[in-house]
Amino acid sequence: MLAFDLRSLTLEVADGDLAAERVDAVVNAANNHFWMGAGVAGALKARGGVEIEADAMAQGPVDPGACVITAAGRLPARHVIHAAVMGQDLRTSSDLIARATMCSLALAETHRLTSIAFPALGTGVGGFPLERCARIMIDAIRDHEATSLRLVRLILFGDAAYRAVAAVAGERLGTPLDGAPDCPISG
Repeated sequence: MLAFDLRSLTLEVADGDLAAERVDAVVNAANNHFWMGAGVAGALKARGGVEIEADAMAQGPVDPGACVITAAGRLPARHVIHAAVMGQDLRTSSDLIARATMCSLALAETHRLTSIAFPALGTGVGGFPLERCARIMIDAIRDHEATSLRLVRLILFGDAAYRAVAAVAGERLGTPLDGAPDCPISG
């Protein structure tokens, strides 16, 4: 894990399981109708319970880029923020990733949450390139004016994804506060 100081909050980049995160909210990379199929959404639904999907779907559909918040069921997190990073065509774009990231951060602030964990939005089913996604999300997080949020985590699946996003974070944010010695930008 790497940590970066961004004025009023800390950004962490880690390899892990989003569904196991103990934070105020985890973010689901959703479609704008909020049905939860495969990938991150499927893992959150499988571990947290079907009520997460039912609660989200009751608040949809929304315009792509928007988001809603639900309880987290059996997940260790308290809430799930469903970020509509794609429409029913399951395609995304730079603009949708930026809007969904900013909307998730703003919704967390509205609910006075202090910690949030994101996947790499749109890189699974949406097929968006990981490094481009990382640049967009890291820039949105860096530029966010935090009030209640103190911790934002980017949770990647697998060492290759972690290393790619860690490298982008170093490029965008400079030297990390700390990190694993084998990370490409540590030391």
